[in-house]
Amino acid sequence: MIRLAVDAMGGDHAPEAMVAGAELARDQHQDLEILLFGDEQELQAQLKDSTRIKIKPTTEMITMEDEPVRAVKGKRDSSIVQAALAVKNGAADALVSAGSTGALMVVGLLMIGRIKGIDRPGLTVTMPVIDNEIGFTMIDAGANADAKLDNIRQYATLGTFYAENVRKVKHPRVGLINNGSEADKGDIAHQKMHDMLVQMGENGEINFIGNIESRYLLNGVADVVVTDGFSGNVALKATEGSALAVINMLKTGIKTSGLRGKLGALLLKRPLQAIAKKMDYTRYGGAVLLGLQSPVIKGHGNSTAKMFKNCLDHAYEIASSGYTEAVKEYLLKSAVTKQATEK
Repeated sequence: MIRLAVDAMGGDHAPEAMVAGAELARDQHQDLEILLFGDEQELQAQLKDSTRIKIKPTTEMITMEDEPVRAVKGKRDSSIVQAALAVKNGAADALVSAGSTGALMVVGLLMIGRIKGIDRPGLTVTMPVIDNEIGFTMIDAGANADAKLDNIRQYATLGTFYAENVRKVKHPRVGLINNGSEADKGDIAHQKMHDMLVQMGENGEINFIGNIESRYLLNGVADVVVTDGFSGNVALKATEGSALAVINMLKTGIKTSGLRGKLGALLLKRPLQAIAKKMDYTRYGGAVLLGLQSPVIKGHGNSTAKMFKNCLDHAYEIASSGYTEAVKEYLLKSAVTKQATEK
């Protein structure tokens, strides 16, 4: 049985969307149990079927306005803190929240904890590509703006294992976001990142294919895209914004094109729906903080029931994939090998 701890009070549409999403996910996975943390009366009022869904009462809530560290330390009976403690204590396999990203980072680091050998977790997102349904994985998308070389090395390892174990991609191609594809492109920091990833590729640790310009991301040029959190967040938001802008332009063009345009749109309805679905990044189920002892998934703050259900599906997929155990085993072997080499 896979158990997910849910911060049911986090998000713009909480707790309605979180409870409804939990019921949808529960119905899809017969070996899934969900623990809903939050106001007991509010959750009970929204819950239609309590089969394999348990309400865990809490009395406090961390809002987007709260300072994350202070709130986590001061509001111990908040839904996100109690959900994190359930994961830490082994009562649940993963944590899911659409609430404060800062608070989620804090409980992830301070309560659930990092995997030994990982300095900082990376915020990882799966984005769509044109020619397949798998998409590509990008790490880091905003958790660590000032990434050091060791962070990038760890992100490449975490992303590779994630693509292999969760996304089921064999021998995933790893690329580095840069302002050009040539080896000498970028500032000194990115040139050093490139050279280090080349060395990892030569050592057989990853399948590194070189630098990647962000304009090619949706073409599926890589399965894992590694970057610092600043560049990754910029690329993520630019990609999301461009996709939404194109879809809105199509809608506006159809509405203002007269009868002939509307008839043409009617004939193209299915292809247009397919394009909209293809570019819908929310179907991949939010972002995951890779590098922690247990999976931590961050849903969009405006998550609807369907979007939050996708987050729960994502958490279930990671928890049942053996990803975390595979990473821990690999890092342990690497540390042992390094110690033996140094001796």
